[in-house]
Amino acid sequence: MKNKKTIIIITVIVVMIIAGCWIFGGAKAKNKVDFATEKAQTGSVSNSITATGTIEPVTEVEVGTQVSGIIDKIYVDYNSIVKQGEVIAEMDKVTLLSDLQSAQATYNGAKAEYEYQKKLYERNRTLHEKQLISDTDYEQSTYDYQRAKSTYEQSQAELSKAERNLSYATITSPIDGIVTSKDVEEGQTVASGFETPTLFTIAADLTQMQVVADVDEADIAGVTDGAKVTFTVDAYPDDVFEGEVRQVRLGSVNSSSSSSSTSSSESTVVTYEVVITADNPDLKLKPRLTANVTIYTLIHDNVLTVPAKALRFTPSKEIAGGREIKDCDSPHKVWTLENDVFTAHPVKTGISDGSKTEIMEGISEGTAVVTEAVVANTIPEMSESEAQGERSPFMPGPPGENKNKDKK
Repeated sequence: MKNKKTIIIITVIVVMIIAGCWIFGGAKAKNKVDFATEKAQTGSVSNSITATGTIEPVTEVEVGTQVSGIIDKIYVDYNSIVKQGEVIAEMDKVTLLSDLQSAQATYNGAKAEYEYQKKLYERNRTLHEKQLISDTDYEQSTYDYQRAKSTYEQSQAELSKAERNLSYATITSPIDGIVTSKDVEEGQTVASGFETPTLFTIAADLTQMQVVADVDEADIAGVTDGAKVTFTVDAYPDDVFEGEVRQVRLGSVNSSSSSSSTSSSESTVVTYEVVITADNPDLKLKPRLTANVTIYTLIHDNVLTVPAKALRFTPSKEIAGGREIKDCDSPHKVWTLENDVFTAHPVKTGISDGSKTEIMEGISEGTAVVTEAVVANTIPEMSESEAQGERSPFMPGPPGENKNKDKK
């Protein structure tokens, strides 16, 4: 009985060893290395920087008031189209009219006094020239005249001020445009102090917008007026808008950024505002949208280009697989593969956008350069009997085989 069990165990072990050898050693893995190539071709290469900006109207005016009081009437709302000089709001005028009437009364009295003193002065001057009145009487009339004249001129100024304040109570649009902001309601009290309160914001023409982008100090040197710009907004992620740099503002903006791990530290970030034109015929661009901006600092059109990864490829003996390698001494080179021979070509490079690199000399258009090595799928070599459908009895059969046998 023990001998029978021993024989069974030995038989199972032998069978397992044979099956393992067949599975792991019966088929040799074959790894084939291919090489991808692309032809050098004429195209465009550009250098660019990225920044974030805000969509703004080209012309935008904040309408306020120079007098304090209560907003009596409002004639416009958000998105109202207005014309220059159109009345858009009125303030309560009761107090202002009272001030005007008081100034008018003061002016009238000062005018009457001035005219009386003027006639008296002229009469006394004639009498003094004929020595018919004393010097004291003449000097007194001169003093009264000058004083009445000063009071009269002051009352004129006060009357003009009261009239102007009354005119301020009628608020008109300073430009043709559209109301983008309304910050007051009827019945609200506004106080004009050191800072004029803003009642409305009016944009001149929303078909002509601009992007004000903050460009880092490290990138500003390459930004020039007229540079090509593309940008996107989150509201229309599939649309790419175009524009150009209209102005690089010389005033810098300092902002602090802090980072903390075990301790916190602050660093100052210096940026410059770059103004970019943006046509908006479809009115898709709304004021205050955030724009993701790409500014092209350098563009080379109609130049010979190759994929940038072609300049990073170098064949090694391991991946060459016995192919001949003809190298050269050059900091920049590309490789060609012809008749199982890798040949290095020294090249002079220009600008690169990370995807394509300009080739100034070294190869011609249409040259197929190697870009990378590609390892093909691992394919096991099957024996002749396995190719004919024979297999190990210990391997599972294809689905449905047992059913077919049962039918037989």
